[in-house]
Order: sequence, then C-alpha cells, then structure tokens
Amino acid sequence: MKPMLRKFATALLLMAFTTTLAGTNLLAATREKDQAPRDSAKYEAWLTKEVRHELVMLPWYSIFDNLAYKVEGNKVILIGQVVKPVLKDDAGRAVKNIEGVEAVDNQIEVLPVSPMDDQIRRAEFRAIYGYPSLNRYAQGAVPPIHIIVKNGHVTLEGAVANEADKNVAGIQANSVPNVFSVTNNLRVDND
Repeated sequence: MKPMLRKFATALLLMAFTTTLAGTNLLAATREKDQAPRDSAKYEAWLTKEVRHELVMLPWYSIFDNLAYKVEGNKVILIGQVVKPVLKDDAGRAVKNIEGVEAVDNQIEVLPVSPMDDQIRRAEFRAIYGYPSLNRYAQGAVPPIHIIVKNGHVTLEGAVANEADKNVAGIQANSVPNVFSVTNNLRVDND
C-alpha cells in the first residue's frame, strides 16, 4: 500500500508543479503584453492611450468637466476644468499610477461653486442634447460634447461628426438665457 501511496503523492506533486509552472508562464506573458513599449515614440503613443483611458474611467467625470492632457516623455501635464475638486485629485492619482509615469503636473482648474452656473449647465444640456440633430451625441457613458460654465460664460469642448453639428451646438448654446458668452471649441472628427 505504501508504494501506491508514494506514487500517488508523487503524481500529485508533479501535477501541482506543472500547473504552477504553466500559470507562471501565462502570467509572465500577460505582464509582457501589458507593459509599456521600450521605444520612446511607441512609449509616448502607448502612454497617451493609457492616460486617456484612465481619465475617461474616472467615476465623477461628466459632460460638465473637460479633462485634457499632454505627454512629454515620462511626464504628464493635466489641464482642463472640473466642477468637483475630488475629480482633480482622482485624475492626478489615476495618471500617477500608470507604469512609467515619473511626474504629473496637475493644472486642472476647479470651477467656482455657483447655483447660477449650475442652472446654466442644466439649461445648456437640454438645449444641446435635446435638439433632434444633436440627440445622437447623448449616447454613451461620457457624451462627446462637454459644456463648461464659469461665471456665466459657456465653453463647448469635445468633438462632433461634422461642421453642421458644430454650428448647431453653438447656436443652441447661444439660445440659453442668462449666458454672457459662448465659445465654441468643438472640433470636427471625421472618424
């Protein structure tokens, strides 16, 4: 009985060892795939993609915030405007945790608290996304037209499919009462 038990224990140990070895190889392959490329041009392209992904995944990011960034080697510069201060901190933390990022310059502006600006934000949202030809942009977790309101001044940021949509968004934004000015920074993406 003892020789049979030894053979069984040996077989179990051998099976556990090969399973562990296979898992280690799979884990190493996965890590290599997720690691940053070593070439500087490829690295910056990879880092740009990673920064965008991390910023878009932030839980408090909305259409009333504008998060932008610049990648300079291993340094990331965060710019834009946010309504909630916690979003500025979260953005800096998320980008700092990306592999290879050595420095984060967080220049994101926190917009002042204003009930009037909040009212304008809601009215702008209804005017822009409620318009029939712009309604399709309201789909998705973070719609592409961002409405930034600061002290009664509105700035539209983001991307639309064509020049007509850009112009309609600007006209709709200008139709909202109590707005001092509208700056239309929407870009046309043909992708």
